[in-house]
Amino acid sequence: MSKVAGVIVNHSTMDLEYLSLLTVIAVSGFEPQELSLSLLHSVLTGQQYTSSDSKQYDGRLYPSHIPTSSVQKAVLALGSGVAALKNPYRHDMVAVLGETTGHQALIKLRNRMRNDPEGYTILKERPRIRLSTLDLTGMSALPDGTLGREYLHFLEENRVTPDSRADVKFVDDEELAYVMQRYREVHDLLHTLLNMPTNMLGEVVVKMFEAAQTGLPMCVLGATLGPLRLSVSRLQLLVQSLGPWALRNGGRARCFLSIFYERRWEQNLDELRHELNIEPPPVNLIPSIKNTSSNS
Repeated sequence: MSKVAGVIVNHSTMDLEYLSLLTVIAVSGFEPQELSLSLLHSVLTGQQYTSSDSKQYDGRLYPSHIPTSSVQKAVLALGSGVAALKNPYRHDMVAVLGETTGHQALIKLRNRMRNDPEGYTILKERPRIRLSTLDLTGMSALPDGTLGREYLHFLEENRVTPDSRADVKFVDDEELAYVMQRYREVHDLLHTLLNMPTNMLGEVVVKMFEAAQTGLPMCVLGATLGPLRLSVSRLQLLVQSLGPWALRNGGRARCFLSIFYERRWEQNLDELRHELNIEPPPVNLIPSIKNTSSNS
């Protein structure tokens, strides 16, 4: 047992990410009782941090923003990175890692969006991809092969929802925070564009594409270490075929954040891929792998 920021910690039962985040609180200037527990809860549950006596924003840059120092970001990055390596499906830890390590990459992505007419419009209008903003009835009525219909099919097939993407908290720039939010919310659309499943092999391929295009450290880390979790046969498939394809297409494709997908639901998916300069994958993983993700 030990005491961190006024909180009793049982090392034998507490997960590593809990201890790491409590360490951040210990080196922060937050009050130990009310604010430290609120901060920890907001990080781990994805809920917005608020203080009972705070005014709106209270010095924060956007509603979900949690201001942190460089030291705090470093400790958060370390703790979330270790937790994400232990379990790549801990999306909350992956999110924290991305926010605390991606500042320079986000600046470059923001600049690419500013220099693209469609990307510039996105930065100005700030669209969000949520269930509340999607016309599910209209999308389900679209013909097969259109972006909207295939995206909806992907969500249904994999039982995922855009609402599962956590709000950005640790990016200390309001516009860059939106770029990170947009990156999260179009992730499933990228799966649709690349025709990749959500099993480990599919996620690694998508991460390799993202690493080549965005330069985000968490994508580079996932693309580098993710293959270690693959079976020998799938690792061979990645190294010989899908990996080179993902890196090549990620490096040459138009910025996928600069596409106003919400205005393109009726567009043919193959036409959009051609417009973005994305080649068809050399191997079709969906029919043979989509029901075997547990074996990855």
